[in-house]
Amino acid sequence: MQIPGAVIRQRTEFGDVNGFDKISGEYFTLSAGVDTTPLFEGLEGGQCQCPHWGFVLRGQITTTDAKGVRETVKANDLFYWPPGHNVKVDDDAEIVMFSPQREHSHVIDHMLEKVKG
Repeated sequence: MQIPGAVIRQRTEFGDVNGFDKISGEYFTLSAGVDTTPLFEGLEGGQCQCPHWGFVLRGQITTTDAKGVRETVKANDLFYWPPGHNVKVDDDAEIVMFSPQREHSHVIDHMLEKVKG
């Protein structure tokens, strides 16, 4: 909704945090071409099993779920990525995300180990 001096974005039914503990806030700067598929090898289903709620500041990102369903988000989009996804950065992007801390820390630690080789 736009009113004089303000733009209001609301996405209802934006996911459910029941059963999760602490939430972390995250800011990502991502380069075009980044693909998490090889980084998520070894995780359940070869995908990130952590839900994320966020906002795209700039760029474009496409997620693919276990069924092959793709969702593309771009600048000024609010998003919810449920557990079971991979990410491909289509255009250089910056995003702000909120994620269950324990679950996403597990994924981040896994990616760091993969990068170490």
